[in-house]
Amino acid sequence: MRKLLTCLLLLGSAPLAAQEAASAPTPTMEAEAATPGETTGESQPADEATDGIFLDVVPETLDELRWLKRVVAVFADSPNDPNFRRQMAALQDRPAELAVRDVVVVTDTDPAAQSALRQTFRPRGFMMVLIGKDGQIKLRKPQPWDVREISRAIDKTPLRQQELRDLGQRGGR
Repeated sequence: MRKLLTCLLLLGSAPLAAQEAASAPTPTMEAEAATPGETTGESQPADEATDGIFLDVVPETLDELRWLKRVVAVFADSPNDPNFRRQMAALQDRPAELAVRDVVVVTDTDPAAQSALRQTFRPRGFMMVLIGKDGQIKLRKPQPWDVREISRAIDKTPLRQQELRDLGQRGGR
């Protein structure tokens, strides 16, 4: 329980960290500004870029995150699953895009543990699930998706559209 409370406290500070990360020029953002197919070859230090995005403690239920965060849940039968490794590498490569969209990533690579998340989503082998802030499944994929595809799926949701409109009214990005 103590770990969960620590996790939630970290989540509360994540939007501020995301705003700071979004306002500071980063090599990742410079790469996004490059023309399609071009990259700068630089990346953010892993500890700075992933603060608050990759949860160490997986909550029993996602109700604690409802209306606060979007969740990308990544399931596999083993942490050595090639699809799991590709998915995690893709997510860790572009954390700023996830932070801006209030995304947290949870993983479950132990089918024997029969976690509450595993019982809820019933993955078979590798599976990536995007859960919206409203707690509803927005996307379920049996293959890895890159952050650009996940971001587009998030940006199409009505809640994200409203967030973008609200940011525009307040002079945000």
